[in-house]
Amino acid sequence: MIRNWHKLNKFNQKLIREENLSYKEALSIYEALHKEAVSLGVINSENILEGLVVDLRIAKTVNELTS
Repeated sequence: MIRNWHKLNKFNQKLIREENLSYKEALSIYEALHKEAVSLGVINSENILEGLVVDLRIAKTVNELTS
């Protein structure tokens, strides 16, 4: 549970400013996270739409890193 949203937001903004990922690097991270989620059973690879919300959260995070 996140108790200090302000501190987390400040950390995320600093991370976004300092990280410079190429599209290839961001995609590689996304694919690794997706693969791990499937292996942990969080996303069912048989019905990919079932894990759409998780995929969107991952994509949003990766996009913030590349902005």
